[in-house]
Amino acid sequence: MMDSRLEAIKSWLTAVLDSEDFTLAPASSDASFRRYFRVSAAKESWIVMDAPPEKEDTRRFIKIGQFLDSQHVHVPKIIAQESEAGFLLLSDLGSQPYLNALSNDSADNLYHDALTSLIDIQCCAPDPIALPQYDRALLQQELDLFPEWFLSQHFDIAAPAHLQATFDLLIDNALSQPQVIVHRDYHSRNLMVVPENNPGIIDFQDAVIGPITYDLVSLLRDCYIAWPQTKIDAWVQQYFNLAQQRGLLTGCDLMTFTQWFDLMGLQRHLKVLGIFCRLHYRDDKPNYMHDLPQTLTYVRQVCRRYDMLSDLSNFLSTSDKIVALSK
Repeated sequence: MMDSRLEAIKSWLTAVLDSEDFTLAPASSDASFRRYFRVSAAKESWIVMDAPPEKEDTRRFIKIGQFLDSQHVHVPKIIAQESEAGFLLLSDLGSQPYLNALSNDSADNLYHDALTSLIDIQCCAPDPIALPQYDRALLQQELDLFPEWFLSQHFDIAAPAHLQATFDLLIDNALSQPQVIVHRDYHSRNLMVVPENNPGIIDFQDAVIGPITYDLVSLLRDCYIAWPQTKIDAWVQQYFNLAQQRGLLTGCDLMTFTQWFDLMGLQRHLKVLGIFCRLHYRDDKPNYMHDLPQTLTYVRQVCRRYDMLSDLSNFLSTSDKIVALSK
């Protein structure tokens, strides 16, 4: 099936570019059913998204991408589309994700750019695209991945009786925050280092309206790269100051915001523990299992910081299987 789709892509590109003089090479793949190819012709290059329509819907990518582009957020421009087949031709944002470029020397500048772009997104009025709400039902659905896939499927551990009370606390925290456009995967694999208007932003098709700290915690407590807490604190302070200057956090103090950030991160990382295990056991994508220890470390760090999370903290600290994963 995939070979036949590749032949169909070549035929479509021949018509779009009015030439057969181009080459195709794999650009990337992700946790979904999408895959990407770099198209090179003469001195130009583009990206082709291959999204099998029975598995992926390109309409959300198109709608959100065109909206963000209209708001001067640096996302790929849509050059051509064949929605029924699931093909998109996009501008090329290069081949250097933040993950490959971040170092102690580069991090401050790269994160400054990422924080500024994040605030630009959050300042957009989303009415034209009518994004879904990150509501209680969706937050609960995400949290349920933790007991289903991480505890039960991966470890064969029963969920503790107190878990739903912790979930309710995390959901209430998310819903109490200012609600903005949320990318939902704003991290080092989806931010591209580009020479102008850095960063280039990809993988935004699952955007919703939700809590203001969600994308910030995705960026700063990234499952794929870890930083000392002192650096994270400084970047949170930097974001907080910039957001207040842009009118996003009026009436909020840094202590309240930091608690929002920590609890939002806990919700995200519990979900991600479940997602990584689901990718392995259901979708035959085992590579994400390498990122379980860092994700669990974030969970345990936040749990130890707040008395209200002591039940979850004790559970994670007394399960031999879970403790072994942290080492």
